[in-house]
Amino acid sequence: MKLGDKGFFYHSNEGLEVVGHVEICALSHPDSTTDDPRWDCVDIKAVRDVPKPVTLKDVKANPKLEKMALVTSMRLSVQPVTEDEWVEVCRMGGLDAKDI
Repeated sequence: MKLGDKGFFYHSNEGLEVVGHVEICALSHPDSTTDDPRWDCVDIKAVRDVPKPVTLKDVKANPKLEKMALVTSMRLSVQPVTEDEWVEVCRMGGLDAKDI
C-alpha cells in the first residue's frame, strides 16, 4: 500500500457493510496492539461516510461484483478492489467515484 491509496472501511463483525471511504496516511509499521513482530499495519484516515451503507448481502447479489475478493476470498483485513468494483460499490453507496 502507498500513501494516498484509497480504500473502503468495512464493518466485518457487526453490520457486515461498507460504511466509509478511507485513505492511507502512514506506511507499513509494526502493529502496536500486539507483541508479535510478524504483524504490521498501516494508518488510515477517514475521508467520508458512505451515504447508504453497502451490505455484504447486496455485494453478493450484484453480478458486477461476483469476482470481488470480498465475495470470493476469506475475510482478510486488506483486500484488493478493482477500479470497476470501486465504481460499483461507490454507486451502490450513493457516492460518485469520480469525486473521490
